[in-house]
Amino acid sequence: MTPADLSRTVLHAVRRAVDEDALRAPVPARVRVERTRPGGSGDYACAVALQLAGPAALPAREVAALLRDRVAGTPGIRRVEITGPGFLNFTLDATTGADARAARVREIRELGLRYGRVTTEAGRLHRLHHPREIRAAVVAQSVARLLRTQGGQVLVGCTGEPGPRWEELRVRVGTRYGAEDSALIRPVPAGATAGALVDRLGRDAALWGLQRPAAHDHAPLGDDLLVQGEANPFFLVRYAYARTRALTREAERLGFTGRYETDVDAPALHAALADHPGVLASAARLHAPDRVARFLETTADALLDLHATAPPLPVGDEKPSAAHRSRLALAEAAGKVLAGGLFVLGISAPPHL
Repeated sequence: MTPADLSRTVLHAVRRAVDEDALRAPVPARVRVERTRPGGSGDYACAVALQLAGPAALPAREVAALLRDRVAGTPGIRRVEITGPGFLNFTLDATTGADARAARVREIRELGLRYGRVTTEAGRLHRLHHPREIRAAVVAQSVARLLRTQGGQVLVGCTGEPGPRWEELRVRVGTRYGAEDSALIRPVPAGATAGALVDRLGRDAALWGLQRPAAHDHAPLGDDLLVQGEANPFFLVRYAYARTRALTREAERLGFTGRYETDVDAPALHAALADHPGVLASAARLHAPDRVARFLETTADALLDLHATAPPLPVGDEKPSAAHRSRLALAEAAGKVLAGGLFVLGISAPPHL
């Protein structure tokens, strides 16, 4: 990706944000990107968020987050970070196409649950309040985990609680964080107690049922959450993860391991893996763990399609080949993304199901 390509990509992200009414500001004629200075982060930096913050009546870092969400996962861009008052810093991929897909699979397998997380400080302290109600409490805890994936420091408490802990947190992190926000998490109530839900559904199914619908929708908490079939998204996601673990165990028995050597024709699954960092970022910004749940369903579907159409394990008299090793590596990478998403939702990822 050339600097001109990067400039056009960021400009397209600005247009998307404006078209989606997420950003109310005039679209500039062009966006300038510059090489980062020695000691800076990434390959290129862009100050467009600071330029748009005034017209948009938003903090520059919030504008930068809107743009980062729309740039993350673009082929040729390896990582997007927000630094200082609202600069976007880009680390570019030296490769594209098949090489980029191979690099991404290797990165996910190396980072595991850390894939898609922002490792630099996001510069913000978050205080989340919620009513004393089970769905609000569950969603608030997942929002806190999401915000932490973006480098934030978070304190969660019920509405009306005294605030000394907030001051303690501010003192503990010192001056590293330049912004603070406070938000009330108030989804449609579940209409049940935690004890009743756990007794009837179990912890993990209850957590999925409380978080899968958008906050403004009622949470259906029927016994269909317990159905062990692919029509049940909760079962589908955890089953897909368990399949990746079973594939690894069976491959070890056959004497081979996953290694991405040849490109695997699985566009939906590759796209899902590329989307993961952007999904985490947008779900954190919008306080919407339901976005993570829907993304996990998409990833699970794509993974099971791979399993059906291009099996990662030899069939019949086949011997393990580069194709099998590559498919297995891709499946294992998808498993790590599924486990990371379930972790954000507070749900276990069982190796057997």
